[in-house]
Amino acid sequence: MTGWRRTFLPRPSRSAALSAAAVAACASLISGCGVIPGTTGGSRDDPITVMTWAPEKTKATNKPGVPAMAQAYARWVNAHGGLGGRELKVLTCNDHNDPVGAAECAQQAVDNDVVAVVGAYSQHGRSFLGPLEVAGIPYIGGYGITDDEFSSPLSYPVNGGEPALLAGNGRQLAARCDRVSLVRPDTLAGDELPKLLNQGLADGHHKPVSDIRAPEDGTDLTPQAERALKDAGADNGCVTAALGARTDTFYDSFRRTRSDYPPVSISSVLGSVDQSLIDRTGGANGPYEGAYVTGWYPAAGDARWDRMRDVIREQAFGDNRVDPSDAGVQTTWIAYTVLKQAVESLDGDEVSSRTLRRTLDGGLRVETGGLTPPLSWRFEDLLAASEYPRLINSGVTFQTVRDGRLVPAREGFVNVEKTLEQTA
Repeated sequence: MTGWRRTFLPRPSRSAALSAAAVAACASLISGCGVIPGTTGGSRDDPITVMTWAPEKTKATNKPGVPAMAQAYARWVNAHGGLGGRELKVLTCNDHNDPVGAAECAQQAVDNDVVAVVGAYSQHGRSFLGPLEVAGIPYIGGYGITDDEFSSPLSYPVNGGEPALLAGNGRQLAARCDRVSLVRPDTLAGDELPKLLNQGLADGHHKPVSDIRAPEDGTDLTPQAERALKDAGADNGCVTAALGARTDTFYDSFRRTRSDYPPVSISSVLGSVDQSLIDRTGGANGPYEGAYVTGWYPAAGDARWDRMRDVIREQAFGDNRVDPSDAGVQTTWIAYTVLKQAVESLDGDEVSSRTLRRTLDGGLRVETGGLTPPLSWRFEDLLAASEYPRLINSGVTFQTVRDGRLVPAREGFVNVEKTLEQTA
């Protein structure tokens, strides 16, 4: 994954500069703020307008499937009566993997009076959440790539983000590996990953990882591969990589190097390795055969994804951006599932940023067909994890690559709530 915080602060936008004052001035975002002209949702004949953004055509991680899935969802729901009888209008934006771009996307959301930002992906949470908080716009089902998504009172995450994945990966490897090498980005947010992985390993009474930094935009990671193999040791060693789009770059270097070292097992997390990558690199004959993968959701081939696949076939047939095995596409589907149930729960009443926040905070219980545990954002549903106060879903799945397919290594969800609560 590539949920790495920027290493510099961009010039703050006017909206971002106002956010701290606005939040401090409001005793409650729900009752006191966020009610600005144009966000009332209009009449029942007006569209319900939301926004989805993600980086595209950059040199780092790209997620074109996120906005493409959002648009396909809108076409599907509108072809079947809309949301509560109203048209769903999805605006999209490219944040360019840049903090200024992320802030600009958020400002577009404000300027267009959207009622929510849904299913988006951005590495720059501090940049986009400021403008959204000023305007009172909820951020529903973001990818979970930044810590800010698990602290903003206007964020409604649907998964446990990177914290749950890394803690879960540690739990998954603790029973299988004597020594573990972690290859991760040399960034500020990358510095958080060893702590999370080590906490998961500690739950299995395991010693800490060998922490190996890699350049975020590296094209040859042979030195990192050599060190990872050396530090994994000769007996029951494991190498896990969490480099997002650069994970395959690392394992390409690893593949060319591994014959000079004792055999080791390999591992990664959802968003760094998915079924499409396994297919592209040779399937059962490729480097990921036998790998351990920690995910948020059931494996891509699980029948619980059938409805999403039907929608993609109906509304995005031939659109190569919409890959049903991509974690961004899957998260976007779940985020729009939340939006649909939230709007329907209003039962024809006003749909606005204010009413959506009220229904989400008020105890709406969202069922996702088993793709996640039931989701609810009441205060009592929040985990007692001080660093992630908005985290509600601490379930992860343990998967493995067998015969070229990601399949369950263990049935059901593994709850890493206690692991996250111990992370300080």
